[in-house]
Amino acid sequence: MQKRLAGYLTAAAVLWVVAIFAARYAIASNRPVLVGAGALVYQGAGLICHQRPERSFHLGGVQLPVCGRCLGLYISGAIGAVAAWFTSRRSISRRSRTALAIAALPTALTVSLEFVGVIHPGNLVRAVSALPLGATAAWIFVRSLRADAEADARPATYARKQPS
Repeated sequence: MQKRLAGYLTAAAVLWVVAIFAARYAIASNRPVLVGAGALVYQGAGLICHQRPERSFHLGGVQLPVCGRCLGLYISGAIGAVAAWFTSRRSISRRSRTALAIAALPTALTVSLEFVGVIHPGNLVRAVSALPLGATAAWIFVRSLRADAEADARPATYARKQPS
């Protein structure tokens, strides 16, 4: 079950990135069905992302449905999820928490410095600073699901009965 869930989540991550870019083209089209589908992506993205125009990438004069930082998280999350299928399925160690904390540093640093007004990074810096966090989090999550699925599939071993 967990292996299947890992597959579904990986596919969903990749499809979400495709939807983010496709929504821009759908909104700009003259086809009502495509415009409606694109609007749905923008509305869904708006539940999580602030979608500020000045913090979002624009393609062909049309704003993407997420800001630069979210775009970086989503793209790298999809890459990390896919990468988890090509690495060992061994169980995730406690070092994963450390790796995740280290991967979060660029995002945390840019958000913090931006919040206090020390820096005003552009969208590219926001997106790039989010790449390590998205990739690491997705890789750990999918790899964990796959490791759990493999552990569940192994036959149970029983301890030898000790003589009385």
